Amino acid sequence: MSDLALPVHPRGATQDHPVARVLLVTTAAFFIVLFLLLPLVTVFAEALNHGVSAAVAAIIEPDALSAIRLTVIAAGIAVPLNLVFGLCASWAISKFDFRGKSFLITLIDLPFSVSPVVSGLVYVLIFGMQGWLGPYLRDHDIKIIFALPGIVLATMFVTFPFIARELIPLMTDQGRDEEEAATSLGASGWQTFRRVTLPNIKWGLLYGVLLCNARAMGEFGAVSVVSGHIRGQTNTMPLHVEVLYNDYQFVAAFAVASLLATLALVTLAVKTFLEWHYADEIAAVHKH
Repeated sequence: MSDLALPVHPRGATQDHPVARVLLVTTAAFFIVLFLLLPLVTVFAEALNHGVSAAVAAIIEPDALSAIRLTVIAAGIAVPLNLVFGLCASWAISKFDFRGKSFLITLIDLPFSVSPVVSGLVYVLIFGMQGWLGPYLRDHDIKIIFALPGIVLATMFVTFPFIARELIPLMTDQGRDEEEAATSLGASGWQTFRRVTLPNIKWGLLYGVLLCNARAMGEFGAVSVVSGHIRGQTNTMPLHVEVLYNDYQFVAAFAVASLLATLALVTLAVKTFLEWHYADEIAAVHKH
């Protein structure tokens, strides 16, 4: 029977039917234009609808500058803290075996499955004046909800998986051999991390930080719940866009939104440049 079997020649990706290739490429391009490029173009077009001067005036308006400053401060605190957490979590998960390891990985993914609004409500329930810790915070004149600490906590919760999730697969694939060799040669834990681990994960770490920062600056749901929407005080850039839009200040709303979009595009451009400029080094790290 084996002599009668017809030879099977696997079809390569380039041997697919031309109609199928055209259909797939057209569908992908249609979705990219419709759901990615068109919204971006619309944001910038609406921002410049009354000229560049009107858009600039909306961005340098006091409430807008306050929102920009608060957004940068919140991201500037949340991202470094998530960086420390991501490094610690990925190091523990990839380099050690311990009870509860799978549970820790599940907890890291929790913000991906929980609505940001729900996480904001949880912080209100814990730290609000009527919450579990409310009386203690009130007696000691500590304000978390409707203040910067609450915004930072909400931002951290939403963004903390990004760095850890970027590093865990990378560090797991690299294994423990190099760290164990460095330790056997007398290197301390800090020396091992700085000279062995960090060079191998620096690109994944950088990508995680870029994505975490972009998500932190654009967070709306959780921050909206804990901020109180105090204009000029606790409004971040996404919240300020909503306030302006609800006040029918469309040019100003789209001007601030275009600034957020620009930050996202700059993040993407930096990531793409690094991938292109250091392509060989990044490929070598992944092969290793």
